[in-house]
Amino acid sequence: MAYKNGNYSAFYVDEPFNQNNLGANATKDFVSYNLLKAWKALTSDFPFTDSHDKNYNVRDGSDWEKTLKPRLHDRLNNSKNIILFLSSITKNSKALREEIDFGINTNGLPIIVVYPEYSEKSDIINCGSNTIKKQIKDLWDKLPIFRDSMDKVPTIHTPNKKELIKTALNDSKFMVNTKCEPEQYFYKC
Repeated sequence: MAYKNGNYSAFYVDEPFNQNNLGANATKDFVSYNLLKAWKALTSDFPFTDSHDKNYNVRDGSDWEKTLKPRLHDRLNNSKNIILFLSSITKNSKALREEIDFGINTNGLPIIVVYPEYSEKSDIINCGSNTIKKQIKDLWDKLPIFRDSMDKVPTIHTPNKKELIKTALNDSKFMVNTKCEPEQYFYKC
């Protein structure tokens, strides 16, 4: 059995993707992923272990079936959870569908959903009723495989706030080998 210690980050970027392209670095979801890497670089106790660093990088021009898809699977196989960045620009791309489908439906990886456009708990939930807001649920429709599969694994919804993301990353309930019951979780106001 593989040692599952990585955090797999899933995010939408225009295809074909080029990490060195200025356009990629202006995409909210990719910027949020880079923010996780920056927090880790600044503070060694930030609990982010990037699964994308676990094997060699490939170019988006590589063959999907022979190279890209197996590389995604390898990274997911060695991950303890998925950090999904979900925003208004997220699109239902082939790569994102594959990451979420394989991660949830094959590996049973818990999901930490980060909403890059929201910074407060009250942006995610209705504080009076402690229910997830409609504007957040509407984002789930951007990625139907996520919307339709998330009831199979524990899923925590969090704004793009360092301390809340750190708490979720440290929480054993959102790690594959110690996960809790499949349900929707969030931080209450």
